[in-house]
Amino acid sequence: MHRLAVYPGSFDPPTLGHMDVIVRAARLFEEVVVSVGVNSAKAPLLSAEERVQALTESTGQLSNVRVTSFSGMLIEHARQLGAKSIVRGLRATADFEYEFQMAMVNRRLDEEIETVFLMTKWEHSYLSSSVVREVAILGGDYSGLVPEPVTRLLESKGMRGPGR
Repeated sequence: MHRLAVYPGSFDPPTLGHMDVIVRAARLFEEVVVSVGVNSAKAPLLSAEERVQALTESTGQLSNVRVTSFSGMLIEHARQLGAKSIVRGLRATADFEYEFQMAMVNRRLDEEIETVFLMTKWEHSYLSSSVVREVAILGGDYSGLVPEPVTRLLESKGMRGPGR
């Protein structure tokens, strides 16, 4: 059994779909490292530090989950952590083609590290960070789409949905 898995993503912002994958991965592995990818070419809604903090607060009840950030190649980050598994969430068939390509590239770079795909729950299949960003920026109610720590963080940035 692989003891340590890394669950990478931009998590900008973290959603209930991400939390679903984290909780389920935590049941499958002894330790899960949720890794916020930092891409200097992108202008994120939330800083890497804010995303790490929000995920840390959101996963606080999971004793075998820790949160970090990384830049550069995922496979190198996984090696540095000693991970033998990369967890990826799939929402729909549209995700599969891209994720399949990335898994094959990662396997070519290091055949000792396996990619494990977890399907999100049906109720989260439409949910993405980009959808949440748009709802938040346009003043919609995002509270049912993200964990409570993320709701508080977005509100602290002046993004308040109706009725909040």
